[in-house]
Amino acid sequence: MNELFFLQPDIISALARGLWVSVQLIIPSSLFGVIIGVTVGALRVYGNPLVKRIADGYVLVFRGFPLVVQLFIWYFGLPHIGIYLTSFGASVLGFSLCSGAYQSEYVRGAFLSVKTGQTMAARALGFSGIKTVLFVTLPQAFRRALPGCGNEIIYLIKYSSLAYMITCIELTGEGKIIASDSFRFTETFMVIGAIYLVLTSVAAWILRRLEDRLYIPGFEQYS
Repeated sequence: MNELFFLQPDIISALARGLWVSVQLIIPSSLFGVIIGVTVGALRVYGNPLVKRIADGYVLVFRGFPLVVQLFIWYFGLPHIGIYLTSFGASVLGFSLCSGAYQSEYVRGAFLSVKTGQTMAARALGFSGIKTVLFVTLPQAFRRALPGCGNEIIYLIKYSSLAYMITCIELTGEGKIIASDSFRFTETFMVIGAIYLVLTSVAAWILRRLEDRLYIPGFEQYS
């Protein structure tokens, strides 16, 4: 019967419950990370000197601190100043801010790659600075930054396994409980690893389809 251990309904139910929590962590963290990354990346290129320094400081801190340390600060540290977050909320906050910092680098590079002549032409046509960014440079920068940002989203899927460190029991947390109860650590984490492989493969496929959908022949040559 030991060979059928992982076919038991309670084990499958626990893994499914953990997987659902992981998906709930990944989706909003990815969306917020992209929004933060685009905003901060734009500010680092087009902001005034003070704004650029603040944005650079944000990126320096959140890329420099280990993610697990950030999670500990949000969940265990904030209560000391009267701010209380649930383990789920602290996880989404930590993942979003960390992912946004990394994604801002891809976005910043993409903005800088857009030829200045296009910006000058937009201003000559009467576009304001904000409209130039929104309607001229941002669409082009988004296409160029998408592969890098997509790669960060795939990393985020794996980062989500750290949420159990602050008592948010997602897929890895459920797996740790199962392995501790059964002493079948190798089998348990092989199954969990396979599930993460499926998640990252699906995300990579979706991102590739998005890249293909946004592809414009000759875009890289003439933009």
